[in-house]
Amino acid sequence: MSFDGLFTKAITEEIASLLKGGRINKVHQPYKNEIILVVRAGGKNQKLLLSAHPSYSRVQLTEESYENPKEAPMFCMLLRKHLEGYTIEDIYQHELDRMIILEVKGRNELGDVSQKQLIIEIMGRHSNIILVDKERNMILDSIKHVSHAVNSHRAILPGQEYILPPEQEKQNPFDSTDDDIRKSLDFNAGKLDRQLVAHFSGVSPLVAKEAVYRAGLANSSTLPPAFSSLIKEIADREYVPTIKQDGSKEVFYMLSLNHLTGKERSFPSLSEMLDRYYFGKAERDRVKQKGQDIERFITNEIEKNSKKIGKLERTLKETERGEQYQLFGELLTANLYQMKKGMKEIEVINYYNEDQETVVIPLNPLKNPSDNAQKYFSKYQKSKNAVVVVQEQIEKAQLELAYFEALHQQLQSASPKDIEEIREELQEEGYIRQKKKKGMKKPANAKPQLETYYSSDGDLIFVGKNNKQNDYLTNKFARRDEIWLHTKDIPGSHVVIRNESPSENTIKEAAALAAFFSKAKQSSSVPVDFTHVRHVKKPNGSKPGFVIYEQQQTVYVTPDADTVISLKEATHVKG
Repeated sequence: MSFDGLFTKAITEEIASLLKGGRINKVHQPYKNEIILVVRAGGKNQKLLLSAHPSYSRVQLTEESYENPKEAPMFCMLLRKHLEGYTIEDIYQHELDRMIILEVKGRNELGDVSQKQLIIEIMGRHSNIILVDKERNMILDSIKHVSHAVNSHRAILPGQEYILPPEQEKQNPFDSTDDDIRKSLDFNAGKLDRQLVAHFSGVSPLVAKEAVYRAGLANSSTLPPAFSSLIKEIADREYVPTIKQDGSKEVFYMLSLNHLTGKERSFPSLSEMLDRYYFGKAERDRVKQKGQDIERFITNEIEKNSKKIGKLERTLKETERGEQYQLFGELLTANLYQMKKGMKEIEVINYYNEDQETVVIPLNPLKNPSDNAQKYFSKYQKSKNAVVVVQEQIEKAQLELAYFEALHQQLQSASPKDIEEIREELQEEGYIRQKKKKGMKKPANAKPQLETYYSSDGDLIFVGKNNKQNDYLTNKFARRDEIWLHTKDIPGSHVVIRNESPSENTIKEAAALAAFFSKAKQSSSVPVDFTHVRHVKKPNGSKPGFVIYEQQQTVYVTPDADTVISLKEATHVKG
């Protein structure tokens, strides 16, 4: 657990130093569990993200852009009524709990001074954002409603008194001496990291393991000073915001974690680190929820076509026995005089073999000799005709499989907006039914919005995130002499550089984008083809997003999220 009580202390201090005294200008709720406060402080607008997401709950300043819904949710409307135009008087943490409280002050619709508290409880799936009338300590509303049936300790509902979560009755590590630490632990019982978590507030298993690691041979003389030293770093704000690789996953913290041995990267601030850590993660989860039915449909189609191809290939193998059926028919015809009705098999000489070996031919005892011979000729004719049909069906199923595998890849890097375009495509192709939507219809000539990036040299790079965007980018938007890129023989995005002769560095950066938004995202040394747009063609009647190209060159790159972020940040600067 990276976002523990100690990390909450650090992020609260960072936010308070920048936003205390600021004015809340706007409130947005881009997603079900997330609120954005646009705060004017220090002469500029800053975005404060409050998230009650069950997996990615947090509070941080952010530079990320969020797409707001056309109609604001009810909770967002309530926050606008009570917070817009209000001043943030204080931002603080409740003890060492994962709770951050914003004290705000302003004038209500009657012109009277009003004080509110916006309480963010960062507690995993129990996370919440609660607006409280400070004077009455009454809940005005919350992003999640919790009744007494769910939580016997307190209800989080409009009109209810706000009650703090139950006390954990742990020691405050900032007030504890080495002797206090020593007395709290049973050094004979082992599992000292778990004991630290159980006895000291704000301490997560991550911090406890770091303290035990720093202690070396952890015992009553080495662990207390090691733990105290680590807590002193936090008290003195000696923060080094760091993301470290821990096996296959990443871990963030405000200190460098020595007990983890993976690759490490540090950041200027905690919020910048969180933007990098959560880059794409929370959106991936939102996309998964929004496109759950689409993903299930695409996965089923992939499985269905894979099975179909396997079955057809087995059928094709059977049809390859056609020549044997022909041989059996001819040998039986030549040996009709030896056959009698009721025979189950016959052994005859194979005249077509140089060695004239004998061959045993199975017979149907219910058929006469002539019918048995005719049966094999019929099988031969059927198998010969079937080869062409089966090969056509295999080719068709392979195209279907490639199409759905490409769609599945696009889901992995799709935004919520991209999901809707993928859904529209499946409806247009007749795979799923079109649902009637209330409200405004999308204009028929609406153009897909492309992802934009800037290379280090300042060249614009466009990326298609789904087939609609790919078709529009390659066949309509791109100019004939611009550079087009795509991963070699791997499902992925179409990428175009708005330059007819870009530098080698720009081509590599565009190739890195093509590799990142492809099925080979987690691979290294990914081959990416590039050519001029004029050499890219879409065959008549082909599936959406499908093209053929020629006169290409290939460059090898390793996809990296940091590269993608840096190229995206350059877009914000240019914009």
